[in-house]
Formats: sequence, C-alpha cells, structure tokens
Amino acid sequence: MRISRRTILRGTLSGMAVTVPLPFLDCMLNGNGTAFAATGDALPVVFGTWMQPLGLTPGRWIPDSTGASFENKVELKPYDRFRSRMNLISGTRYFLDGRPNETHITGPQIAMTGEIPTGTSSAPSLDNSIADVIGARTRFRSIEVTLDGTRRSVSMRAGAASATPAEPSPAALYARIFGPEFKDPNAAEFTPDPAAMARKSVLSAVSDVRRSFVGGLGAADKARLDEYFTSLRQVEQQLDIELQRPAPLPACTRARTPDEKSTGALVTEVESNSKLFATLLAHAVACGQTRVFNVLVGYGTSALRRAGSNETWHGWTHEEPIDDKLGYQPNVTWFIEWANRTCAAFLDQLDAVKEGPGTVFDRMVVLWQTDHGIARSHTMDNLPAMTFGNAGGRLKTGLHIAAPGDPAARIGLTVQQALGVPLSSWGALSNATSRTITEMMA
Repeated sequence: MRISRRTILRGTLSGMAVTVPLPFLDCMLNGNGTAFAATGDALPVVFGTWMQPLGLTPGRWIPDSTGASFENKVELKPYDRFRSRMNLISGTRYFLDGRPNETHITGPQIAMTGEIPTGTSSAPSLDNSIADVIGARTRFRSIEVTLDGTRRSVSMRAGAASATPAEPSPAALYARIFGPEFKDPNAAEFTPDPAAMARKSVLSAVSDVRRSFVGGLGAADKARLDEYFTSLRQVEQQLDIELQRPAPLPACTRARTPDEKSTGALVTEVESNSKLFATLLAHAVACGQTRVFNVLVGYGTSALRRAGSNETWHGWTHEEPIDDKLGYQPNVTWFIEWANRTCAAFLDQLDAVKEGPGTVFDRMVVLWQTDHGIARSHTMDNLPAMTFGNAGGRLKTGLHIAAPGDPAARIGLTVQQALGVPLSSWGALSNATSRTITEMMA
C-alpha cells in the first residue's frame, strides 16, 4: 500500500472539526527509510532552538580539551548521552558597539538576529530565515513555546516591532495541532476547547476512518501507528488530569494570598510542561506539521523558582554569595543543572520517536544559547553555546570548538548555511561575520 505523506485523518468532536496528522510510515518511504518513495527526496531537515537564561558557572563547563576528545564537565554532564551528537562552542561574545546592555534581553537578540534591533525595526531571527527555506510549505511555519508561563519568545519576523508570541500552554498547543487547520499559526486566539478535546480524545473522533486506514497497512506500519496513537492518548490523559479542578480537601485551610506569579514559574511545572511540549513537538515534526520550533525556558528576569521558596533563579544570581569552600553559588548552580537536565529530557523525547531505521532526531539540529556568560555580572563574553543533532548529516558532531573573542554570530551563520539559507555573512557592526565554523560543516 502506497499513500501520500500528506495524508491526515479527519473527524468531528462535539461539532468541531479535528485532524490527526500521521507520521512518516514505511509505505511512504524508500526501502532504506531515508527518502520518500514517490519522489526520492530525502526526509526534510528540522531546526529547533532552546534559549536558556543566566549562563553557566565559570570553571564548571568548559572542557579541558578541544576537538573530538573532550569530556563534559559537571554542569554539562546531563548531556553525556548526547556527547557524540553534540557540539560545544566556547569563548564567543556578544558585541554592544557602544549601545546599552538591556540585561537578559540584548544577549538573546544578538544570538537570534546577529544584531541589536534599532528603534522598532528588527532583522529576522535566524529561525525565520531558516523557516523561509525549510518550513514555508508546512502547516505551521514554526511553533514557539515558553516554559515559564509567559508569551515571550525570541523569534522575530523581519521588520517586526516585537517578538512572535509564544504558546505557554501544552493544552492549547495540543488544540492547535489537532483542531481545525489554522491559516495563521501565530494567532493568539483559537476555537477548540482543549479540555474537551483531551477528555473525549481526537482519536475517538477519527476511530472509524482510523480502523479502515490501518487495515490496509503492513505489520511494521501498524506497529508504528499503534505506538504513535498510544503516545498521543497518554498526552491527552495527562492534559485531562492537569485541566481538572482538584478534589476538595476538608482538612485544608486557606493560606494567605500568594504573590502573583506567572503560571508555570515553579520548576516542577516547567518539568511537566517541558515533557508535554516535547511530545507534542516531536509528533508535529514527525507528522510534517512543522520543521522549525523555538523553546524559551524563560528570560533571565522571569520568576522561575523552587516550590516553597520565593527566591527566583534570577534573584539568586545577584543575591547569593559565592560559597568559600565550593567556589560558586550553590543555589544558582542547582538551577543550571536542573535546566540542563530538563533540556536533556526534552532531547530524549525527540530521540524516542522512531522514523525509518532511526529517529526524528536524526534529521534535526537544536541550537542551545543563553543571554550572558556569567549572570552574576551580566558578562557578554566567554559564552556557552551548543548544537544537538547533525541535521540529517549536514553537520559534524562530537566536537568542542574554542573560539575566544569571536562573535557568537559565527554559530548562527554556520547553522543557517548548513540548512540552506543563501547567505555569506550574517550580523551587523562588530557582531557581523563571514566566517563559518568550518569544523562543524559536513
């Protein structure tokens, strides 16, 4: 049985149209599972970003050696299982060119656009330049999510006065992906009720057409779809639980009204949302709904905090003294290691979605960046940056590359060129560069 890679299952749920996109099945691919059977085209490359605030700790992340023999130091240990599929770039910097440093904001602007915006006009962020090449014909040109409950993002359209609003709710993203096919994926409003959809399940809405469709597939594709549908139902069940009002507890007394905090600011909420977002994004990518996504953990000034504490990660960076024995800020370091564990778990989910002989992660590159080298003093030099994945063989991996004093834009230029963006230089003023990181280019 040969079917189009654009096939989707359609149904209705409480009078509302729903769609269930399908992953790339064996019957859509060639014998090696590496290209489309109908056209011979290679599976499309995927690009993602992970913007993590507040840098890393001096002495706890730069490896002792460069090249392929490097070993991750303690703060990057969560990425050990990706060591052969990651690149670590150290020593780059963001140049201010006499402009004021809007702390925690200017860094991400330079990282994503290669420059500091002037007035109300901005250059496009690199994800938009890449989406012009690889994502222009997908249902969602790109998907932006935030983990701290805000609608902030680091994705900028050319000439835009503000960043594209991101989705802070996994339930809302679920409704966007499986609800009616939207013409504008960046619209803030949408019709479907995610609670109703999760509770009743989009899978039940397409059950008849699903049985008919699956009946004509081979054993391997049936197993692949069973795995996909099971994963989707697990997401729905988790969303249903989180959207329900908790049962009353008679012994519970009312505490004082807490300070207003953004939804998702607790690290436990971030972990839960990150896992749900990862699953939804993995399915969106595997089903060809998007080829570009952006994840913002939170701006440096966001309210990310631990349960039972009013002190935020950002607050600790300024107020916590350096421990004399340890030589670093212990609470700040806890947040850094937690965020890196959360990122590694996100990557695990992308790498868990089977596709042909490998996984979705095999045709992906995820760019990890941050706002400052050292958050305590807002430094803009000796920045950490990483890439994960080889973009379907377009990038070499497993390298530590030291680029002391070079503009961080070298990383953005390298990734854009690898993904087919036709440019020979990128950035403005001192951040401009025409030098790719050739060690990474396949």
